[in-house]
Amino acid sequence: MRVGVAYSDPNDRAWLKVDLPEGATVQQAIEQSGILKRFPDIDLDSQKVGIFGKFCKLDNPVQDGDRVEIYRPITVVDDDDDEDDDDD
Repeated sequence: MRVGVAYSDPNDRAWLKVDLPEGATVQQAIEQSGILKRFPDIDLDSQKVGIFGKFCKLDNPVQDGDRVEIYRPITVVDDDDDEDDDDD
């Protein structure tokens, strides 16, 4: 079966396809896709993963055509110098 693995960081993005045997897991898809070599900062112990936007665990089985996603933490930039701010 064929599965996609998607990830993006502020500088790059990837959607890699990988062929897997029936019964393969999300973790196997991620590892066999090569995405961990392309993005060495990925930490599967702390980052969430999902399939088509729904969180799942690394041991979740994948199905043909699934898109496995690795999520980054949301970061907020506090910009006190926002010229559009209505505060005086």
